[in-house]
Amino acid sequence: MSPEQKSATVRLPRAERREQILAAATRAFARAGFAATGLDDIATEAAVTRVLLYRHFDSKPDLYRAVLDRACTRLAATVGDDDFDEDTIQKMLNAAADDPDGFRLLFHYAAREPEFRDIMDALAANSTEVAGRNLTGRIPDGPWARWAARLLPTVTIEAVIAWLDAGQPDPDNAAERIGHVVHAVMQAASPSDRGFSPSP
Repeated sequence: MSPEQKSATVRLPRAERREQILAAATRAFARAGFAATGLDDIATEAAVTRVLLYRHFDSKPDLYRAVLDRACTRLAATVGDDDFDEDTIQKMLNAAADDPDGFRLLFHYAAREPEFRDIMDALAANSTEVAGRNLTGRIPDGPWARWAARLLPTVTIEAVIAWLDAGQPDPDNAAERIGHVVHAVMQAASPSDRGFSPSP
């Protein structure tokens, strides 16, 4: 009996086994992407049989959606999903550092998969709505406020991914550095009489 088969014969509660598979699938998908990752790769990564994999997930797309849902749930548990405040960037950095594969899958890889575009569109729409609500009172309503509401989540997420890719430098001050970029977007969206004047 192979080590994988031995591991698969160890009885785990269903929820624990599902979490084991999702964690392994997150790692596998983050390494090779959706198209290049087979269910056999995921079964090997999870140290389970393919039969056991099918007891939890009907197909590879079903498993990928579950991986993305898990990443969304974990992110919301750390960051929240209804407000931005002075701690939000640090919380995002914490979430990314705790689960870099899940963070990259959610915000980098899944965006390139047309089959899962609905998840990304819903996430982007929610982020834009929350950003817009939090900009009320800081930037007058209008096209520049809408521009900032769309741009701020993108800039923040890309800054966090770049921070991961750079090896997570200066973790104690990373949130402050990214905050400078976020505030620059807000300043750029503000009327010229509120502190922003374009270069001549």
